[in-house]
Amino acid sequence: MIKVYNIYMEKPSYSGHRARLRKRFENAGLSSFLEHEILELLLTYAISRKDTKPLAWALLKKFGSLGSVLDATPSELGEVPGIGKHSALFIRLVREVMRFYFLEEVKKRKEITTPENVVDFCRASLQGEPNEVFEVIYLTTRNTVIGVERISTGTIDRASISPRKIIEQALKRRAAALIFVHNHPSGEPDPSAEDRALTETLSRIAAPLGIAVLDHIVVGKGKFFSIRANSFIKTKKEKV
Repeated sequence: MIKVYNIYMEKPSYSGHRARLRKRFENAGLSSFLEHEILELLLTYAISRKDTKPLAWALLKKFGSLGSVLDATPSELGEVPGIGKHSALFIRLVREVMRFYFLEEVKKRKEITTPENVVDFCRASLQGEPNEVFEVIYLTTRNTVIGVERISTGTIDRASISPRKIIEQALKRRAAALIFVHNHPSGEPDPSAEDRALTETLSRIAAPLGIAVLDHIVVGKGKFFSIRANSFIKTKKEKV
C-alpha cells in the first residue's frame, strides 16, 4: 500500500499576523505601534509557532504598561501563563540592552553639566528595580565619564553604602568628580534625611582628596530629584 502525505499543510492563522507586524516595523519602526503590538512583536522573537497576542494582553493586564513589563523580574514574568523561562529572560535581556545603550550614550557625552545629561541613563538603569540600588558615575576634571559602577543593591527601602569603597574606587580610577545615583522603589524621588546625610558625608570625605561630589540624583517612577539642583550640596564653583 502506498501512503500519501499531505505536503500542503495549512499555515496557522497567526503566522500572517506575525509577518505583518515585522514588516510594519521594518518599514516604519515602532512609531505606529500600540503597546500590545510592541509586546506581540517582541515575543515573536522568543516564542515560535504560537499566537503572541493573548500573551501580550496578559502581560499588560498584569503589569499595567509596557514599561512595567520590561521592569518586571523573570520570576514575576513567569507568573503569567504561557511565559516560560526563555521568554522571561528574553524580555529581561531587552531591558539590560537598553541600560547598556544609555550607559554608552552617557560615556559619549563630552561633558556632564546638568542632571538632565545623566537622567536618561539613570532611569534606564534604576527605574523598575524592586530594591534600592546605589550607583556611582566617575568623571574626569572636564566632567567626562570614566565609568559607572553599581556599589550596592539593598532591600526595598535601604541600601548599604560603604564610603570607603567609593573613595577607594574613585582614587583607583583617578576620578576628579563623582555623581551618585540611586532609586526609590516606592516611586517618589524626594530624598530622605539619610540620603542627604550620606551625600554630605561623601562630599566631606572626598573634598580633601581633591574629588568633587557634583550631584546625587534620586530616581523615582517617571521623576527624578537632583540634590545639587535643589541646593543641598555645592560645588567649588558655587558660592555658599
